[in-house]
Amino acid sequence: MEGLVSARVSLRTAPSLYLNPNFSIKPSTNLLTLNTRFSVPSIRAQQPDTKEGLAMVEEESNVLKVKEWEVGMLQNEVAASQGIRIRRRPPTGPPLHYVGPFEFRIQNEGNTPRNILEEIIWHKHTEVSQLKERRPLSVLKNSLDNAPPTRDFIGALKAANLRIGFPGLIAEVKKASPSRGILREDFDPVEIAQAYEKGGAACLSVLTDEKFFKGSFENLEAIRNSGVKCPLLCKEFVIDAWQIYYARTKGADAILLIAAVLPDLDIKYMTKICKVLGLTALIEVHDEREMDRVLAIEGVELIGINNRNLETFEVDISNTRKLLEGERGQLIQQKGIIVVGESGLFTPEDIAYVHEAGVKAVLVGESIVKQSDPGKGITGLFGKDISLS
Repeated sequence: MEGLVSARVSLRTAPSLYLNPNFSIKPSTNLLTLNTRFSVPSIRAQQPDTKEGLAMVEEESNVLKVKEWEVGMLQNEVAASQGIRIRRRPPTGPPLHYVGPFEFRIQNEGNTPRNILEEIIWHKHTEVSQLKERRPLSVLKNSLDNAPPTRDFIGALKAANLRIGFPGLIAEVKKASPSRGILREDFDPVEIAQAYEKGGAACLSVLTDEKFFKGSFENLEAIRNSGVKCPLLCKEFVIDAWQIYYARTKGADAILLIAAVLPDLDIKYMTKICKVLGLTALIEVHDEREMDRVLAIEGVELIGINNRNLETFEVDISNTRKLLEGERGQLIQQKGIIVVGESGLFTPEDIAYVHEAGVKAVLVGESIVKQSDPGKGITGLFGKDISLS
């Protein structure tokens, strides 16, 4: 967005974060959960009877606000150092009477999102905070015993790749998008999922974001309970580990993690949670820097290359070839990582192009969900019938 200048945050020294005996940051600490680790004197449960008591409560509350704000600033600092331009929440000034290590300035920016992804993430931050209050993580963990067993997402893609000689298809159940609006008016997620499976899809991707994509976790759950055998990817904008647990309780077999949003430490932390829960993590990258960051993380098995520019929203499928050339491509082969091509795939020529570039799977939504028969849309996309029948 022209005319906007990013918020400038500089971390000089951080005595209140690093030297305070009640607050420490370890290398393995997840930045998403730092705000739960403050050691702040407990606030009295009963209403104070004196002005002195009221002052004490107010002071303790201010301490908590300062710590939460400092952690938010540190998250921004870490993210910026890794080239992440998406801010997790709108910029705000420091709490009243703040005295600390951070220098904070906003220049000609205000609280306007820089692009659609940042707008989605800001909304998601508020949404997830409210959901966590209604269903705390402890409740979700207790629900895991009733969740259906996970299925082999990567195995299904590999099997399809061998069977059809083309990339295995992750077909997306998607009603709308911010850039295209409503894609399908007569939207029945279960019927679409069944048509995809019949048409030869190896796996399915289910949009769960409500505000921007008209999706829901209820759609994910309904498809899982319908008897569809294809493994399911929860297509969500993950900013908190809570969402991973929630997706698992709703029947997901895999979940999307976006490198343009999540710092390395969070990706490492979340992929470990996925492994514990039996979920596959599809880590999405958009450019060379994000690809290099993800390739440096141990245990990554599935990478998606999104051909959409996050700043302009323009699509260029040559981005897939660019990110798979040279040493990166060799490293991906050495590590046995499966690469998924995403966005801008509409024709058999598009599929052939990314296949030759080295992808073993493709994630496609718009070009097939808009067809009256999504199964026939798959045949048109690949230029041949890839169904099992």
